[in-house]
Amino acid sequence: MATLYEILPDANAIMSLEPEELAGLALELLNSSGSNAPSRLHPTSFSSPETLGAFAPAVREQLAFVLSEGWHWLVQEGLIAPRPGDTFGWHFITRRGQKIRNRAELTAYINAVILPRKLLHPAIASACWSAFLRGEYDTAVFQAYRELEVAIREAGKFNASDYGVDLARRAFDAKGGPLTDTSKPPAEREALSSLVAGALGSYKNPHSHRKVELAVDESVEMIILASHLLKIVESRVAANVAP
Repeated sequence: MATLYEILPDANAIMSLEPEELAGLALELLNSSGSNAPSRLHPTSFSSPETLGAFAPAVREQLAFVLSEGWHWLVQEGLIAPRPGDTFGWHFITRRGQKIRNRAELTAYINAVILPRKLLHPAIASACWSAFLRGEYDTAVFQAYRELEVAIREAGKFNASDYGVDLARRAFDAKGGPLTDTSKPPAEREALSSLVAGALGSYKNPHSHRKVELAVDESVEMIILASHLLKIVESRVAANVAP
């Protein structure tokens, strides 16, 4: 099995990591020996000199404390678990943990937890899920809102040249847009028109023209909003074709 030093020799970088990032390092250590990865793990597994490698002794002591945070995170997430019937603190890699082999796969797992696919409209999930799991948050948001824009265009029977804020305003025009709900008070119709237009203008258009840096929580909120708006579009289509 490789040592931590061989995987990441910068002790300061390691000690700056969050628990979930430390867990990713731990998984790389466990899987560095391939099929010979240990089936019996102990909380001290990541703190021995043999595991830590060529760091100075004083640094190894600090790293042992830091890596224990990664161990605790792995247990909390169900990626490792106590061995049944064992009273000496031995653990094993769970079925979930066996599917995650490195930091990149752990990031994808964390993202999937943050943005549960089952909460999204299927079209939104299909459009942006892969990019989101890869950490390409700006691309994922753009793809989600492009899907919303396409749905509005098709539902309102607009032309391919219609897009963005103007498309949303025309589709949800409070006085007679093809996707407006005339059973609602005028103020609510106008508010929804503004919401859809604002969402496309704020979250789809900027990503069309330039690279936008997004944090993961921001992108989650934007994608969920796109999903919600797409469901509204579909509800208007269903209402318009109802007998």
